[in-house]
Amino acid sequence: MFNFSRKDIEFFDLFSQNAKYFHLGAILLDEIIKDPNKALERIDEILGLESSADKVNERIIEKLNLSFITPIDREDIYSIAGELATGVDMLYDALQRIIMYHAGHATEKSKTLTGLLVESTRELVHAFSLMSNMKKNQHQMLDSVHKVDKYEEKGDVVYREDISILFEITEIAAREHGASKAVIHLIKWKDIVEDIEQSLDHCKKIGDMIRGAVMKYA
Repeated sequence: MFNFSRKDIEFFDLFSQNAKYFHLGAILLDEIIKDPNKALERIDEILGLESSADKVNERIIEKLNLSFITPIDREDIYSIAGELATGVDMLYDALQRIIMYHAGHATEKSKTLTGLLVESTRELVHAFSLMSNMKKNQHQMLDSVHKVDKYEEKGDVVYREDISILFEITEIAAREHGASKAVIHLIKWKDIVEDIEQSLDHCKKIGDMIRGAVMKYA
């Protein structure tokens, strides 16, 4: 029943799979933020995203339960797997919110924010692809994590600018078209932009876990 292999790297492959789903979610979000008309066209991909990631996470937990020896500590495997799954869930929720809200067009700042998210998740994919040999690849992994930190810092600035713009747009729209419709638009996009910003924060959290793994095992 148990796997005794000391060189089993399937856990790292599974991490990479879910990192790729996280990246795919970011790409979908970026495309739909830029063109909301694509939301319904990509609905099957959106619906399949969370399900696919959940299956990978279930495989990780199943393998963890059956493995006597693991390549890194069991607690680290469980934590990394959980945070990757949470990241996919966060993007899935943001995508669903755009569809449910009939959110309409985003600001340019929101598009910048999703662009940063795409780059952050791409760096996570790269770092996880190197994780099976942390000693050899530690410098490349830490470089990717450093880039994620920088994207998150830029995201904080863009997020504040975006919220400010949303309130400015709301004030103008309220004077021209009435407060009710303008405030509804503000509420919709404030929620969505917060989802994106929190997803960027989550990338940094996962990056910190990768940095911790490198320090611990490399």
